[in-house]
Amino acid sequence: MSTDAKVLGINGLGRIGKLSLWHHAGRKYFDEIVINVGRKVGTAMEDIIHYIERDSSYGRLEAFLNGYQGKPVITDVDPEKYTLNVNGVKVKILTNQRNPRDIEWADNNVEIVVDTTGRFLDPNMAADDPKGAIRGHLDAGARKVIASAPFKLKQGAVMPDDAVTTVMGINDKDYDPVRHTLISNASCTTTCLSHMVKPLLDAFGVDRVLSASMATVHAATGSQQVLDRLPGSGKTDLRKSRSILNNIILTTTGAAKALQLVIPEMGQIGFIAESVRIPTSTGSLIILVMNFQEELNAKPIRREMINQVYQDAAVT
Repeated sequence: MSTDAKVLGINGLGRIGKLSLWHHAGRKYFDEIVINVGRKVGTAMEDIIHYIERDSSYGRLEAFLNGYQGKPVITDVDPEKYTLNVNGVKVKILTNQRNPRDIEWADNNVEIVVDTTGRFLDPNMAADDPKGAIRGHLDAGARKVIASAPFKLKQGAVMPDDAVTTVMGINDKDYDPVRHTLISNASCTTTCLSHMVKPLLDAFGVDRVLSASMATVHAATGSQQVLDRLPGSGKTDLRKSRSILNNIILTTTGAAKALQLVIPEMGQIGFIAESVRIPTSTGSLIILVMNFQEELNAKPIRREMINQVYQDAAVT
């Protein structure tokens, strides 16, 4: 492989990992994608291919990329080297290491890693932590690591100088390519919420906001149970031990904290966020309520004005 080739690393092949592969197989910005699953899968290479080609929510890979008449796009399968070609993009599967510091990123010329496991989210944790840490990817050869979930800091800890949380179109200019090596793209809820809040603050100003609250009606995630189960040791959210197949489950969300990282002005506003998990496999609805103070010399904020704010934001 040429050293000039652009190689993307993906750690984890769960929901986000697989859809990241699908996206980049269609975009073709990277010449090669190296995926670390950290363990043996099924009984043969064909089991990985079967998983990559199909998704219970989004259908088949070839239809996702090329429409309902799309033809199979996985070729050149080498079951010995664990390599294949997906829509013209070389893909290599790694199965030996689970700890980020031990993954063979350097051996495969990977400089950018997307960690989709949701396990390594503390940017202050040392790279050599025996349980694994997001910084381990840097020791393994990566130059940049993107986490697919919000960072989780211990109480009282501060964000290190080389880490940043960004949402594209909101505060992506905060990213400094020289300084930042660990990047969080927040969460699906934070991304959606920030694109609803930022245009309103820009249009009316933070000083006019009296209060704000949000509720997300959210699809099930991998942390929930198919059937009721006994809560694990130390678990405090008992609702998550109930079956997601036939329950509407109230739970917490970190969207309020993450929102302040990408829109600092939100720290001036009392903001309440809650989440309701429902029995669907994908999709999310956000209900945002913001109360604005009326001003004597300003136009009243009405539905038409808010709709116009969002229409203007959508084209900029």
